[in-house]
Amino acid sequence: MIKFALHCDNGHDFEAWFRDSDDFETQNKRGFLECPTCGSHHVSKSLMAPSVATSRKREEVAVAIGNAAQREIMAKLQAMAREVRKTGEDVGAKFPEEARKIHYGEADARGIYGKASREEVTSLIEEGVEIMPLPDLPEDMN
Repeated sequence: MIKFALHCDNGHDFEAWFRDSDDFETQNKRGFLECPTCGSHHVSKSLMAPSVATSRKREEVAVAIGNAAQREIMAKLQAMAREVRKTGEDVGAKFPEEARKIHYGEADARGIYGKASREEVTSLIEEGVEIMPLPDLPEDMN
């Protein structure tokens, strides 16, 4: 694994881990790289000093990569949850009932979100109702 210092066309600096230089080039050409500050896909490598890896440093890198990947996944899930809450209808505790009505064509199709018990979720899934849990957002904890 190699850590590259990167920058976007808007002048934001950040770092990212890659298997090797080819992995960076492939991801960059396919538009997978994105500035975490502004979302620009025009990303380039910055000059950086070489790093010598010891076995302890390799272990630290593995943990850092795992933590970074988890943070990235959680950030994307939270962004998706915010979008659902912004565009969907909060039906609260009536979520299982409303989801069934939509599924069986008894109500107009629309984006909804709300609350459901574990048993209600299991029942909805068994009926073939397409649902997905939303992660808690940091602002939900306030």
